Amino acid sequence: MTKQVKKGKTVKKMVKKVKASKTLMASQTREKKKTPAMPKVRGTPWKTDKWFVSPWNYEPEVLKQFKFPPAKDIKIHDITLRDGEQQAGIAYTREDKLRIAKALADAGVHRIETGMPAVSKEDEDAIKEIVQANFGPEVFAFSRCMVSDVKLAKECGVKGVVVEIPSSEHIIKHAYGWELKKAVDLSIEATLLCKELGLYTVWFPIDASRADLNWFLDLIEEIATKGHMDALAVVDTFGGISPHAVPYLIKKVRERVKKPLEPHFHDDFGMGVANTLIALACGCTVAHTTVTGIGERAGNAAMEELVLALLTMYGIDIGIKTEQFYSLSKLVRELSHTTIPSNRPIVGETLLNVESGIVASWVRRCRAENPLELGPFLPSLVGQKPVEIVMGKSSGIDCVAEWLERINADASLEQREAIVQKVKQASIAKKGLLNEEEFRKIYESVVHG
Repeated sequence: MTKQVKKGKTVKKMVKKVKASKTLMASQTREKKKTPAMPKVRGTPWKTDKWFVSPWNYEPEVLKQFKFPPAKDIKIHDITLRDGEQQAGIAYTREDKLRIAKALADAGVHRIETGMPAVSKEDEDAIKEIVQANFGPEVFAFSRCMVSDVKLAKECGVKGVVVEIPSSEHIIKHAYGWELKKAVDLSIEATLLCKELGLYTVWFPIDASRADLNWFLDLIEEIATKGHMDALAVVDTFGGISPHAVPYLIKKVRERVKKPLEPHFHDDFGMGVANTLIALACGCTVAHTTVTGIGERAGNAAMEELVLALLTMYGIDIGIKTEQFYSLSKLVRELSHTTIPSNRPIVGETLLNVESGIVASWVRRCRAENPLELGPFLPSLVGQKPVEIVMGKSSGIDCVAEWLERINADASLEQREAIVQKVKQASIAKKGLLNEEEFRKIYESVVHG
């Protein structure tokens, strides 16, 4: 964006500045005079020249609930090249990983988890090349709690390593077939080696959100004291924690471990982004995300949705170039051979297509001077194409007017109404949208008979 939100300002500071406001109108008046910690763009924090979200997001009663870290301390730890690749059917080549890493760096991502070097020689080589390329972000590897994995990560030259171990009693017994003590011993041994080798260590307890709480808290405390961790990942492996339970979990963890916390939430119930936002609002600093939410089963928290929500709904700019979201998503989808719903938030291919007649009339009235009446953000903010009026079953008179202008033609009101009916019939028969050639034939049949 050409103008940025001031970094380093927290929502907590915003609350102090906004408290004097008793009503929304008073708040709006005050914002015109002084707007601390808000976007350096025209307007209010909820309505700028780039986006228009709910003003209620910025009410003092809402803001006082948050404990966001300073914006400069919130980082994206991208796991597209590791957890993203674990989505069934995705297999990146070394060249793919380099291209994606470069694109992530260009977008301003802070940390890249490049994969698990123990998976294959090609993965190991790709990690080494990404390190050597020095694109800008910090480079991490992923490791099992095994001495050999940690040593291999060190040989790749990464700054840090994410070290995984199962952390719920049931998954240790049933999925791994281990004695509980084995998980503890392996964690201590591997994390102490990480410390010895100078690797920034994120300890990653698998299935934490389904563990018995007392067992889990005892486990992380033991690893923090007898082993080593620079940060602790708060892991919801199966996406089963509710947004309202996240603050409780984080509170309990902080009572035992005084380490930076890194939320890692899956999307099995569609809560990945919401849970990550709440974790950040509780003071966590590093969010684990993937491009467009790819990943194991239902995927991970989607980076685009998280970053755009932080920027527009919370007034927090963490330095990510949102204008590159669409092209980044498209690159990852192409190299992953994956598809997404065409109307997926932010990056969907048909997200900004308008078929309905009434909405088409809004487009024609508003797109030049009031484009934010058509959606919560400008397409250009995320690198998307402009809003487009398409032709189908739901189309109306204004859709026809748009397309007549497109083909440089005209028709009377009566003829336009006839065209609308023929368009509806043709779209139902086709079970889809019409293209320009099909519309032109309908026009010719009505106007020139």
